[in-house]
Amino acid sequence: MALILQIETATTSCSVALSRDGNTIAVKELNERNAHASSVTLFIEDVMKAGNYSMKDLDAVSVSMGPGSYTGLRIGVSTAKGLCYALDIPLISVNTLTSMVSKMQEQYQTREVLFCPMIDARRMEVYTAVFDKAVNALQPVEAKIIDSDSFAELLDQNIVVFFGDGAPKCKAVLGANSNAVFVDDFINSAADMSKLAFEKFGQQQFEDVAYFEPYYLKDFIAGGKGL
Repeated sequence: MALILQIETATTSCSVALSRDGNTIAVKELNERNAHASSVTLFIEDVMKAGNYSMKDLDAVSVSMGPGSYTGLRIGVSTAKGLCYALDIPLISVNTLTSMVSKMQEQYQTREVLFCPMIDARRMEVYTAVFDKAVNALQPVEAKIIDSDSFAELLDQNIVVFFGDGAPKCKAVLGANSNAVFVDDFINSAADMSKLAFEKFGQQQFEDVAYFEPYYLKDFIAGGKGL
């Protein structure tokens, strides 16, 4: 039995969920820039109250580790680490792109597709990777500049589903390709971490609370988009 608090702040979405044994009990989220710092602790209180649990009932805290927004990741990870210190419970990290794919798996169970989650970076750049339906990485996580030749070989042989807040950049360039499928309403959610966090809890794949850092992928650049 595992009661896990989950925090997702890698994009403009500030999302907190509570799960037991991989099943989501409660979720509170807001997709709005600059909401993370003021909302995350309030959302934690809300989901704990909705589940009728106290903080001392938690078995672990799981956090979206990135890639993503420097500011958003820093807020989420520092909040998660603070809770783990205070409650003396394990810290679990979940790759943000893997969590995104986990959500899409359920919608494409009967179709042979590849998944390409995308997180907005800067200009025509996105944080992305390519996964098969079993969530095996076919192309590694990278900061990729989108142009007309992007994913050309994959799209020649496969249907590729693009989603996330970076996907509109790709749609503007590759939208005419019949093998490119775009999901326009995707929003990152802490609820998508439930099964992945529970699996890591069962395998005792915990982070060192003192030394864990987010997966920024790129160095912080002042003047970027705020959260």
